[in-house]
Amino acid sequence: MTSGPGPQTTHAARLAAWWTALPPAAGSAVMATGIISVGLYLLGHETLSRVALVLACAAWLGLAADFALRLLSRRTRWRSEADTPAALTAVAATGVLGTRLALLGRSPVALALLLLTAVLWLVLLPAVVRHWGHRMPGAVFLVCVATQAIAVLSATLAAVLPARPLSAVGAVFFCLGLVLYAVAFTRFDLAQVRTGAGDQWVAGGALAISALAGAKLLAAPLVTGARHDVLRAVTLIALGLDLAWYLVLLAAEVRRPRLRYDVRRWATVFPMGMTAVATLSVGAATGVSWLRQPGRVLLWIAVAVWVCVFVGTVRAVAGRVRGSS
Repeated sequence: MTSGPGPQTTHAARLAAWWTALPPAAGSAVMATGIISVGLYLLGHETLSRVALVLACAAWLGLAADFALRLLSRRTRWRSEADTPAALTAVAATGVLGTRLALLGRSPVALALLLLTAVLWLVLLPAVVRHWGHRMPGAVFLVCVATQAIAVLSATLAAVLPARPLSAVGAVFFCLGLVLYAVAFTRFDLAQVRTGAGDQWVAGGALAISALAGAKLLAAPLVTGARHDVLRAVTLIALGLDLAWYLVLLAAEVRRPRLRYDVRRWATVFPMGMTAVATLSVGAATGVSWLRQPGRVLLWIAVAVWVCVFVGTVRAVAGRVRGSS
């Protein structure tokens, strides 16, 4: 008589099935955790920042392995997912992680991640844009987020190494990101503000990472004179529009609460955390010192939401492993 699989084997199989079934949007968890790590670093909470960094790195490695597995052995599925805006979370997550590692002094690793983000951007962005539709969800703004992630990482490395050519690369991607935001806005379904499952927040988060890129570039040696004044103005405008989006999206959440867990809620945490980091960084780069306090408050709000979404993720995984969902 042959016994069936034990409970532990069944649980492991269900966990593996859950992991391999994750949509590309799962990459926003790395983006969210990575930017929370950056924010905690800016406020001097180094231990908490490193804990968040470890979690982000572990998730990135797991998702990267799954990405490679789909590319090598599940080519049809990979192609179908690579055409969607959510695929660009791979670019943004890698860029955010690289930025935190650059701030940690791991410049060689951060530079390698910059090269990887550039390759992923070149492969994924054209496919995503070719398959754009009308009345799209907030994930459409990931074309801007992915592009600005390269700008932020380039500008960060330019200051850390230092390396003037990287400042020029950052400036090019910064400008391109702004153009892509404008184009994406024409494709965005504004009704998503009321009905979105979480990724509607990327409409503001894309402006937040644009403001962060501007803040990083303001410290670049290439940006002087009139160019510095223009960049400062554009950066402050981007931050102001981001904060306006934040208030609109928050009001929509209060008016119509969407409390059920969805993996796209990680795409809510990322813009919240990015808005906090952008506020802190723009305040420091432009000399608007009073922005530090709002940035601090916004960061702790983002941390609280991160905890809520993390708990929701754990509960969802536990339910799948137990076979109850």
